Amino acid sequence: MTRNVRRMPYGRAACLCGVALIAGPFVAGSIGNASRVDAAPLSEPKAAVSQAAQIGPWGFDLAGMDRSVGPGQDFFRFANGGWLQATPIPADQASFGVFDRLEELSARRTRSILEEAARTPGSRIGDFYASFMDRESTDARGFAALAPMLARVQGAGTHADLAAIMGELARMGVDAPFVTWVDSDDQDRTVAVFRVGQGGLGLPDRDFYLGDAPDQVAKRRAYQAYLVRLLELLDAPGARHRATAVLELETRIARAHWSATDSRDAAKTYNRRSPVQLARATTRFNWRGYFDAIGIGDRRTLIVRQPSMVDQTAGILASADIAVLKDYLQLQLLDTYAPYLAQPFVEAHFAFHGTVLSGTPQNRPEWRRAVDLVSLALADDVGRLYVDRHFTAEARSEADRLVRNVIAALDRRLQSLAWMAPATRTRARAKLAAFTPEIGTPPIWRNYDGLQIRRDDLVGNVIRSNQFEHQRMLNMLDQRIERGEWYRIMTAMTVNAYANPKWNQIVFGAAILQPPFFDPHADPAINYGAIGAVIAHEISHNFDDQGAKYDEAGALRDWWTPDDVARFNALTERLVEQYDRYEIFPGRFVNGRLTLGDNIGDLAGITIAYDAYRASLGGREAPVLDGMTGDQRFFLGWAQIWRGALRDEVRQQRLVTDPHAPPEQRVWTVRNLDAWHDAFDIGPDDPLYLPPEQRVRIW
Repeated sequence: MTRNVRRMPYGRAACLCGVALIAGPFVAGSIGNASRVDAAPLSEPKAAVSQAAQIGPWGFDLAGMDRSVGPGQDFFRFANGGWLQATPIPADQASFGVFDRLEELSARRTRSILEEAARTPGSRIGDFYASFMDRESTDARGFAALAPMLARVQGAGTHADLAAIMGELARMGVDAPFVTWVDSDDQDRTVAVFRVGQGGLGLPDRDFYLGDAPDQVAKRRAYQAYLVRLLELLDAPGARHRATAVLELETRIARAHWSATDSRDAAKTYNRRSPVQLARATTRFNWRGYFDAIGIGDRRTLIVRQPSMVDQTAGILASADIAVLKDYLQLQLLDTYAPYLAQPFVEAHFAFHGTVLSGTPQNRPEWRRAVDLVSLALADDVGRLYVDRHFTAEARSEADRLVRNVIAALDRRLQSLAWMAPATRTRARAKLAAFTPEIGTPPIWRNYDGLQIRRDDLVGNVIRSNQFEHQRMLNMLDQRIERGEWYRIMTAMTVNAYANPKWNQIVFGAAILQPPFFDPHADPAINYGAIGAVIAHEISHNFDDQGAKYDEAGALRDWWTPDDVARFNALTERLVEQYDRYEIFPGRFVNGRLTLGDNIGDLAGITIAYDAYRASLGGREAPVLDGMTGDQRFFLGWAQIWRGALRDEVRQQRLVTDPHAPPEQRVWTVRNLDAWHDAFDIGPDDPLYLPPEQRVRIW
């Protein structure tokens, strides 16, 4: 995702495939007490299922397998190797797989909606789309829309002036030097609080500034060249020297950054501070001017995610050479808005962010970038039309039934969970009973009245959209949060899902509820192995190493016994060690600690979904279809949703920044299940075989 309509920092929401999310207020309906939900089959298993299944006659692409690879040798390639060999990554994408194919379908459907709307001037979504497609007007404007702010930065006389300008930039979605947003309080979700977190880097993570791996060194050099190019486009003299100075400043900030592993810790990142406390820690930084410009007024309490980073960075900025600080802020502004400026800026931004960082040879077509922007900026205006056309009542009903079955399966497991104390199990079941799924569409649609959109002013539209969203968040500070909205990055058109432990909630966009994730006409084994495991994955995030820190009311507090915590940590440590052994590049391994939450989610997801599938059969055995048993089809359904390939550049980046394991290793989660070993007759001679005593079982 480009850095346009407010990037979202990684908060305590966990999502399926790596999009970082942050919470707004939320709304929930209830599905009732999970312990009283019966496991009803989605449909009668039968040999000849409906031809409405999109991928193969029963929901799996048999032609995409590679049967020359044994399931115990590499289950990912066994299920997906044929597809991998036959499917190149498109030139305009960093990766390509099931998610990407569905996102392309969603984008084309959305394009139709937006182009239809654009035929009528005055349509908010149509005018925004038209402004992106009007390349002639955008090129003619150059960077004129940013000229007033660039001039304000350049004309600032003191560090205090620049601190206030940083607050103004935050209103425009420029996350330098900090990321700021409003979210419900971790200890009382009905109260909105203003949050401050680490930001201010042009490279993806601190390791890209400090690491000495060859790819990290190369990316640093490319980033410096990118900064030079942006300065040259401003006709700034001495561009190379100035870019070097900015990179040195960012490197100092990077040293203050917390690691990605520490930044996902719910307890470590919940730190109450007041503006007065921040000012006392770094007296030379103009905190009052910064917060006044942001617009939070005289708030007594803030949540600071990484206090040491914020304090140290404020000190770095207060003592930085003022000319370098001005260049830094101007470059951060240009980098944020470059995708919407004149073509030379677009090309420079893509050459670095697209090609260098992700290995993508060419930019996506203009219509696709326009769809992505409008779908995020005006998500609910577009979403209403999308679901009317592309989300059926049948899909919603069948998905809701499957959710109930998965919840019931987890509840049964909780009743007999050996490592958890009885009193804690009771609390865990209460938390599950209070759980809220939101399927397909948000319960409340956002209202964008007051947001001015002009057909001939793309950059102005993006600025106003960012400012509108910023003010919407500020308005939350004076309201009690009783009901709420989806995260801004999650839309009905998004092929993803997320969990939010504060609201004991999972959310699925309508766009993910289609083949191969879900098809009401497909074999139930496929649906349970695919969307069933996804649902269970998201539910289990409320019980993972971070989500478990929130109680049934969504409050961040201890509710496990010390012995429960010790036993849980012993189990998760084994999972960390298992993933730490996966070598992706020579000497470069999966970070089992960074990916722990989603590895727990994958393991729990496939385990719980398997139980739900077996319960849905009502004691019967599933028929054999195309030589595959029901259990084999279930595990193939899981493997199929992770079908995809990544360019080396993006794979290298994700090893450092992504809290998810690579897709191959996500598929390999099955090696912890007895049922997978039995289904495919996996034995000690198979590389993926795990002896029973080494199989990790948590939920």
